Amino acid sequence: MLKPTENSAEPFFQSNDGGLTEDFAYRAVSRAAVLSTAFSVIGLLSWISPLLVVIPLLAVVFGFVGLSKIKRYSSELTGRVWAIVGLVLGLSMLIAAPVKHGYIYMTEVPEGFERVSFSVLKSPTGAPDFPTPAAMELSGKKIFLKGYIHPTSLSGMSAKTFVLVPDWATCCFGTQPPLTHMIEVRLVNEKFAQKSFRQHSLAGTFEVIPYKKQVDGLDGVYYLLEAEHFK
Repeated sequence: MLKPTENSAEPFFQSNDGGLTEDFAYRAVSRAAVLSTAFSVIGLLSWISPLLVVIPLLAVVFGFVGLSKIKRYSSELTGRVWAIVGLVLGLSMLIAAPVKHGYIYMTEVPEGFERVSFSVLKSPTGAPDFPTPAAMELSGKKIFLKGYIHPTSLSGMSAKTFVLVPDWATCCFGTQPPLTHMIEVRLVNEKFAQKSFRQHSLAGTFEVIPYKKQVDGLDGVYYLLEAEHFK
């Protein structure tokens, strides 16, 4: 067992046989290195959603910061392995995730359909909640868009009709969205919809109804989509 010597001006340790060992030096783990590893692990979610690509970017930034500080204060800091793991994993996801999502974006729209964002269908804030001019121009056209299934619009465990909403918050909390934030979807293929909190891709014929159409569990809709593709 090592025992500290007495009457010493500097802290060192003495072995049982009377020999002196090297000075014991404590080095703290770099917080930047730990954060780099943590963000790189969380950043794996960017493979699922392109909105999360910023997380592996943070892993890369903290990885470089951690390595820089460890090199500069080598006698005080440790954690080089953590920084390297975070840096490598973060860089990998920072490259792979955008490539994957870019490929999906370029190939996901079926031939003959036009990509449409929910934003052109929603009435502006403070304006009357009626179909927008852009929506009126799209009526009767084949469109492709993405959205979430409103949980109260499914009649059972699986259904051929449901209401599509633009954002995750409305989907998961089941609040009453504005009328122009909803599309009644009718699946015309062999697929059925089930309750889900993930984003879906749909393609079909879009129609603007000139009156507020009632739907179960919600105030009503102006938009209808006869969906040929559902994923």
